Amino acid sequence: MKSILITQSNYIPWKGYFDSINMVDEVIFLDHVQYTKRDWRNRNVIKTKDGLRWLSIPIMVRNKFQQNINEAIIADNEWAIKHWKTILQNYKKAKCFNEIKDVLEELYLNQQHKFLSEINHQFIVRINEFLNIQTKIIKDNLTQFDSDKTNRLIEICKYQNANKYICGPASKNYLIEQKFIDNNIQLEYLNYSGYKEYSQLYGKFVHEVSIIDLLFNEGCNASKYLKSFTDN
Repeated sequence: MKSILITQSNYIPWKGYFDSINMVDEVIFLDHVQYTKRDWRNRNVIKTKDGLRWLSIPIMVRNKFQQNINEAIIADNEWAIKHWKTILQNYKKAKCFNEIKDVLEELYLNQQHKFLSEINHQFIVRINEFLNIQTKIIKDNLTQFDSDKTNRLIEICKYQNANKYICGPASKNYLIEQKFIDNNIQLEYLNYSGYKEYSQLYGKFVHEVSIIDLLFNEGCNASKYLKSFTDN
């Protein structure tokens, strides 16, 4: 059985995102869909001594944001340096800071991409390598499929010869499950509950932060806090 995840590329996503990647044989970044403001595509959250803080990549405004994710262009070339300085300030005392510093520093200080999708892809691939996630990632060029959400996902599954589709729990709100059954595709929803806490800085534990929080605090032990590793 070949399993597949079809999702949008996000900026330094949380641990559940990487868990979902590790659970499947292939991931399709479906970035030929509309870019949405105040979403996870260009921003994520870290912990600081003053509480949660957003790190947001500034996006050039074009046609009142009526553009696809893969068309989103960076508006400020200094964003990477600014983000890295903020990360250094808040994680320099983390237990595994030195272990992960070089991995992320290279990504930020050598950042040259102008398209958001390319940046997201680069970060996700490098973090996958650190976590030893070997799932194949395919950049979306699948523009010929049905515009209906359920039909499009089914058609992509068939195109990739996948007979198992894994998706987030929010997908229950719009997917027509019977269509997957009719096309002999097994549908499985992710469960984001039950994550173990780790040694996190700055007070009360928060699960819903960027994966870099886990990396700085646990380093090479980070995969022990991903359910797709511990359940195998």
